[in-house]
Amino acid sequence: MKVIDGGVCAPKGFTANGINVGIKPGQTRLDLGMIFSEVPASAAAVYTTNLVKGAPITVTKDNISDGVAQAAIFNSGNANTCNADGIEIAKEMCSLLAEEMKIRPEDVIVASTGVIGQRLKIDPIAKGMASLCSGLNKDGSDSAARAVMTTDTVKKEIAVEFELGGKTCSIAGIAKGSGMIHPNMATMLAFLTTDAAISSEMLKKALSNDIEDSFNMISVDGDTSTNDMVCIMANGMAGNDMIVSEGEAFDAFSAALSEVTIYLARNMAKDGEGASKLIICKVSGADDKETAKVVAKSVICSNLLKCAIFGSDANWGRVLCAIGYSGADVDVTRVDVSFSSAAGEIQLCKDGAGVDFSEEKAKAILDEAEITILVSIGDGDKSATAYGCDLTYEYVNINGSYRS
Repeated sequence: MKVIDGGVCAPKGFTANGINVGIKPGQTRLDLGMIFSEVPASAAAVYTTNLVKGAPITVTKDNISDGVAQAAIFNSGNANTCNADGIEIAKEMCSLLAEEMKIRPEDVIVASTGVIGQRLKIDPIAKGMASLCSGLNKDGSDSAARAVMTTDTVKKEIAVEFELGGKTCSIAGIAKGSGMIHPNMATMLAFLTTDAAISSEMLKKALSNDIEDSFNMISVDGDTSTNDMVCIMANGMAGNDMIVSEGEAFDAFSAALSEVTIYLARNMAKDGEGASKLIICKVSGADDKETAKVVAKSVICSNLLKCAIFGSDANWGRVLCAIGYSGADVDVTRVDVSFSSAAGEIQLCKDGAGVDFSEEKAKAILDEAEITILVSIGDGDKSATAYGCDLTYEYVNINGSYRS
């Protein structure tokens, strides 16, 4: 497996594009994007757990209920959520694309991100559709990735190449996510493409399994969004034997999928609104996977700890505190905690009690841009990793004026 160029257009048969149509008047950033497959593809998606769901989710669920899609269209600047005409607008986006590309509206995935509760006007999207579709190209992943950004400061994009039954396959993804991010799922949209041949049933299984260790293991601010979606299209153009059951080929595909999703999830946490540091919590020694995951999530979600990391304060007691209220069945007298970064590693807690350590070394470690919190909770063989970020003044600035 190796990382390759091309983003979501790296797999055979996929093109993409992103343009500005003025969804938010006065803004010049790209705000309407699209991904297209030459042929109908197997499709699967997972969605937000929030009871309030954006209209695009309802429409996408219906459209890919048959396990088939050929295109994805998405906009930033407006979430199309909590609007009386939201379903109508989302369906119209699919119809406009379908008419232009001569495909079925039911074969279109639709997604939106941005402000909740403001009406999404179809006029700018309709006026820009011909340009969006005619501009589809093999170098379009960059513009598509930028078109779905809101408060993101950098695009999230990756592609990897791997082998299936002697055939070279690719899988790729773009994503957005910076704020309102919390397990399970987040204010995040991820669009994945692959030229591997895999049934929609096995695609759904692979994706559902995967997000438990990727997108469901990140948090920025504790808010679960209304529009979260991760979707994947597999057009089979690599020519491998169709994956229709678990086995060696399914495992190889799942490993490549994980490479893409972990990269995207990690970079969402790193690009958290106002963030200056990526926080990684690695929990080991658990008797079962779920315990390790609960502990890791609790640690990276602690606002007090996030503030301490921002200030480079080795306040390890906040790690123990987060473990204590996590709800996991943990013997706190067996907990060890260390902080690690490019500047080194330092142990702060052994068997649930503090140990002497150098404050100067600890601060140097925490001054780095990527901090790993190592937590051991026993002698078990299960582990988990969660991704978060520090909490800064800039987070408040961003969210104090988000609608503007």
